[in-house]
Amino acid sequence: MLERLQKVLAVGGIGSRRDCEILITEGRVEVDREIVTKLGTKVDPEKQLIRVDGEVVKISPRKYFAVNKPRGVLSTNFDQSGRMRVVDLIATDQHIYTVGRLDKESEGLIIVTNDGDLANRLTHPKYGVEKTYMISVEGHPTREQMETLQAGVYIAEGLAHIKRFLFKKKLKSTTEIEIVLDEGRNREVRRLLARIGHKVLTLRRIGIGSFFLNDIPAAGNKQLSSDEVAQLFVNPKAKTKGGGKSKVASKKKVAKKVSFHKFVRTAEENAESNPNDRGDNRRSTQSPGKRKTVAKKKVSGKNSVAKKKSAGRRGADKAVGGRRTGAKKGVNAKKKSDKSGVKKPNRKTIARKKAAGKPKKRK
Repeated sequence: MLERLQKVLAVGGIGSRRDCEILITEGRVEVDREIVTKLGTKVDPEKQLIRVDGEVVKISPRKYFAVNKPRGVLSTNFDQSGRMRVVDLIATDQHIYTVGRLDKESEGLIIVTNDGDLANRLTHPKYGVEKTYMISVEGHPTREQMETLQAGVYIAEGLAHIKRFLFKKKLKSTTEIEIVLDEGRNREVRRLLARIGHKVLTLRRIGIGSFFLNDIPAAGNKQLSSDEVAQLFVNPKAKTKGGGKSKVASKKKVAKKVSFHKFVRTAEENAESNPNDRGDNRRSTQSPGKRKTVAKKKVSGKNSVAKKKSAGRRGADKAVGGRRTGAKKGVNAKKKSDKSGVKKPNRKTIARKKAAGKPKKRK
């Protein structure tokens, strides 16, 4: 199978891919006794002879190990102090290295391999490979605090979050929680829990993808088969009770449905209590097109009512004007009768006439 030359050299333990690229560009690599300086050249390591500085490169087969790292052992591939490393727990002469890291005080599953592509796929966030941890923390974090970590909090590198969580056991002064991450940053679990005020006492990685430690003892290792390697890239189904993003999203959906139905029910009750009100309460259940039609009808109805009211006012004004006109006509007629010479008798005249008509009393 054809592979890029720098990748083959890295698998052969010559160095990192970057180091191998420098060797190629400097003209120190030969393929079938011909110097190759072009990056990206593809070769078949099983059929072609590859040399670096005149020495044949032995391409070893790819191997994959699952190691149960104990506390106190380092995940680094190089340590100047000579302390115990994870790669020292595996008896092999091949160039192997750890995939990802667990800090010195953490324990659990870590993959060791000579496959650079697998290492990249397991550690790069874009592939979303899940890592499952069992942790013990001081105190008793609340569900609301853990959901805050699900939503995401800021650390030095940027926004970080947990994918799922499950409360396993609540003791007198500590809590055991199962946490799932789909990204890997330095001491991320400890830093996230510190943001909500809870110190991580113990941390143990128990799974990567669908592969779990199971019966691998502490400081022990297991060479993985092809099926087990495939399990590393398959994320397990969520088994947490309300700890995942999907659960939070479903809660939000349920809340939206409940609030919507509650609003509609309230509108219907209002409509029943006030049958004449046929506007806003019923409008919420209609489509936008119908709402526009209803709005137009309401506007036209209001306009017609306003027209009728204005017409009524005009009629009232005419009636008042008629009465005023009639009163003016009566006043003018009276004035005309006064001008014709007929005068109304005043009170003194009437009293005199009455006195004149009465018979005089005899003395």
